Amino acid sequence: MTNRPRYAPLSPFAQARAHLLLCDGAAIPDDAFAPGHGLTDFPERWTVAGHALVMPQPFGAPSEQRFRSASHLLALLRHRLAAETMGLRIYAVGSEPFVWDVAKIAREAGMGREEMRLFACGAPERRVACVHCRTVNPGVTTTLVTCAGCGAVLTVRDHFSRVHNTWMGVQCDAEAPGEVPPVEDLCA
Repeated sequence: MTNRPRYAPLSPFAQARAHLLLCDGAAIPDDAFAPGHGLTDFPERWTVAGHALVMPQPFGAPSEQRFRSASHLLALLRHRLAAETMGLRIYAVGSEPFVWDVAKIAREAGMGREEMRLFACGAPERRVACVHCRTVNPGVTTTLVTCAGCGAVLTVRDHFSRVHNTWMGVQCDAEAPGEVPPVEDLCA
């Protein structure tokens, strides 16, 4: 049983007043966009650029804002959505934790699922929530992880919470103490 999120390539909504593409700074793969679409279809883009040099945009170029960190981008997104009017559509591309952070902020601002499109790419890092102590363990890339809160060795289940932006982690040897399955890479 799985409730793994599925991501469709991005294309702009036909009936929208404005489009905002949010990127976490990772390279955007070609398959992130539907056939016939690309970056030029999104006139306003916000990108995490870190401390990279920000080049001035030529006159008439699409608006691109660059941010020093994902947390900086997400904080300004909160403010933007608090003042926004109907008709804005949001598109997020990047790591799975990033795109679901964007979705959470959009939901909190009153946007519905039908007003945003998400595309996760890059390394399969997961935030894993321990069901025993509720600690969230970020950056998990394997099927087993030691919980930073209670120390239990957790099996990363294929159950994703869209509300909490976490995967479920349960103690791997709860029923048979000492029987720990082999560690596997989440890429597999």
